[in-house]
Amino acid sequence: MASLAHQFTGLRCSPLSSSSRLTRIPAKNFPQNKSSSVSPVIVAAVAMSSGQTKERLELKKMFEDAYERCRTAPMEGVAFTVDDFAAAIEQYDFNSEIGTRVKGTVFKTEANGALVDISAKSSAYLSVEHACIHRIKHVEEAGIVPGMVEEFVIIGENESDDSLLLSLRTIQYELAWERCRQLQAEDVTVKAKVIGANKGGLVALVEGLRGFVPFSQISSKAAAEELLDKEIPLKFVEVDEEQTKLVLSNRKAVADSQAQLGIGSVVLGVVQSLKPYGAFIDIGGINGLLHVSQISHDRVSDIATVLQPGDTLKVMILSHDRDRGRVSLSTKKLEPTPGDMIRNPKLVFEKAEEMAQTFRQRIAQAEAMARADMLRFQPESGLTLSSEGILGPLGSDLPDDGVDLTVDDIPPAVDL
Repeated sequence: MASLAHQFTGLRCSPLSSSSRLTRIPAKNFPQNKSSSVSPVIVAAVAMSSGQTKERLELKKMFEDAYERCRTAPMEGVAFTVDDFAAAIEQYDFNSEIGTRVKGTVFKTEANGALVDISAKSSAYLSVEHACIHRIKHVEEAGIVPGMVEEFVIIGENESDDSLLLSLRTIQYELAWERCRQLQAEDVTVKAKVIGANKGGLVALVEGLRGFVPFSQISSKAAAEELLDKEIPLKFVEVDEEQTKLVLSNRKAVADSQAQLGIGSVVLGVVQSLKPYGAFIDIGGINGLLHVSQISHDRVSDIATVLQPGDTLKVMILSHDRDRGRVSLSTKKLEPTPGDMIRNPKLVFEKAEEMAQTFRQRIAQAEAMARADMLRFQPESGLTLSSEGILGPLGSDLPDDGVDLTVDDIPPAVDL
């Protein structure tokens, strides 16, 4: 600025235009004064030069004043302060390191991914491979559409245009591992689909993660190929995110389910297959047999007229051989009236718990009668059984009104 101001001191006048050039004024137009030695032409030129010099001086002073203001008070009269400028930079400045989470808005979807606005100098890119924890062919299958606002994680940078690469899959993996740890802590049984097999066991999909089920932890004797694409109950054995290790057990899940099965319990089941002698029902990962004779009080000549694979129904546990892994089921015991399973199966399922309770009471009464019969062979006990099922008269350690054996040891109904 100072050098610019100094340059004005040496400015030369620009050449006069043709319209402003001095013209010789004829001498006859001026009064003749012999005593004057100054030519009229010289006087006019001096007047023009003095006017331009004054303009140059004023322009010089203006620049010098502006320079002084810039030096001493550069922000005087400026509404946008330095703090405002710093705040504006901070608002649009973010950490672009790999692993940083950023919030963005999807504004365009393409065949292989989506463009995301994360308030950076250029748009970020979300590829279809990193759009979901599951395998998809298009981002819209994962619900990613223009206008969607989501939190993403930065996984890299595109060197060709310096745009950032984003991922949703990484965040979903972290959430899936956290969910598995929680389920393991709560000892929850989960249903998982078998998606593969190897020489050591099965591969099942749990919460989007690939888990390993060793053959030693599978309760079923079925071949691995038979279990592919089927859902089986599993419990967590080991959940290690750092080692990417997820080990599961079908045997443990089945054992826990079997522990809940009691004679007379009502459970939900799904018809798996039909045979001439009955139907196999999946009850919480355990295969039970509903024999043709236990479907209804009325004769069933063709099971397919009553049941179809995939049907969901309520069945009652008749017997459970844990050593052999066999469970016998019945819908016949749940019929309010004989033949309802054929004519009105919906009524059977609605009254299932009520009919099962009646069945359990009969079982308990029968057991009480059997115990009473055994006591009759022990006269030294001093106990007898009345016609109402009351055991008495009694020893000194029993109440005077006897013990009602008709309602003892009734197992609760269980829905699996």
